[in-house]
Amino acid sequence: MKNGRYLILGLAAIVCAVVLGRAYTYKFRAQDTIVVTGLGETEFTSDLIVWSGALTAESQDAATGYARIEANKEKVRRYLVEKGVPEEAVVFEFVNVEKLYTPVYNANGNWAGQRFTGYGLRQRFTVESRDVETVERVSREISSLIAQGVSIEAYAPDYYYTQLDDVKMGLIETASADARMRAEKIAANAGTKIGRVASARMGVFQITGANTNEEFSAGGSFNTSSRQKKARITMRIEYRVK
Repeated sequence: MKNGRYLILGLAAIVCAVVLGRAYTYKFRAQDTIVVTGLGETEFTSDLIVWSGALTAESQDAATGYARIEANKEKVRRYLVEKGVPEEAVVFEFVNVEKLYTPVYNANGNWAGQRFTGYGLRQRFTVESRDVETVERVSREISSLIAQGVSIEAYAPDYYYTQLDDVKMGLIETASADARMRAEKIAANAGTKIGRVASARMGVFQITGANTNEEFSAGGSFNTSSRQKKARITMRIEYRVK
């Protein structure tokens, strides 16, 4: 009975030794890597501009207001073409019509309802072009139409780059090369060399305005307000050590 107990204890000790040995080996192998983060950055100029505005009119009857919108629409179209914007680059959306009311108060200053005052009409237009310089200039000068009696609202242009996929692929390559260089330096200082890649993870693709203090976003920034842009990406790579 006593011998059997010793045998069981001996087997238990062997099993524990094997388990601990494997755990130590796994821990050693898990730590036998170098983890680095590489960075890829580049600046580029937008090659597509999207600029929009809106024509507005108010009138006692919808037909008169619509006639004003149509007259102003023709002035805007002619103005853009004269300034070098192709007619096919300009898209006018449908005319939105809404009834306008003004609040009515009684002698005591209490609200007594509302009174119909007429119609408000609004037509949005968009210009999309690769001729960034021309459209950018026109967007700054469009207010000159106000002198012609055109009721117009103009918004800031949005800038895009049509070859963004190529930029992204190039940054991945740059960031990966940067990560490898960092890993090689770390390994050399430790008297060893890097081996194969154990894992790789791409960071968030960020596009910000060039020469700005724009902050990065956890979900990725996508700047459209700046013509000059900066793209940034990181690669987190884990290398085995030889």
